[in-house]
Amino acid sequence: MYHYKLGRRKDHREAMLRNLVTSLLKEGKIITTEARGKSAKAVAEKLITLAKNDTLHNRRQALAYLYEENVVRKLFKEIGPKYADRPGGYTRIVKIGPRRGDGAMMVLVELL
Repeated sequence: MYHYKLGRRKDHREAMLRNLVTSLLKEGKIITTEARGKSAKAVAEKLITLAKNDTLHNRRQALAYLYEENVVRKLFKEIGPKYADRPGGYTRIVKIGPRRGDGAMMVLVELL
């Protein structure tokens, strides 16, 4: 799978993505840079697909990735069943313009 390096070491990049995805699933939307948003979207979609089938194994896999247990509960009780009939495309990326300081393209990543 192709992913962005995001200018960070592997451990930092993975921790950042885990934080982004946890926040996305907790809040329903996040504002971040385009590259980070695309990476977070890919991971979030895989976790939502995992949550469509509520098994102990799937819950443990989600717990191993997400930082907050209450987010895992929300993922399996609310988000997974909500998208049960949808074959994919659970998130959307909307460009909101360049960041003022450095001109990086900012995006809104949200659950549909």
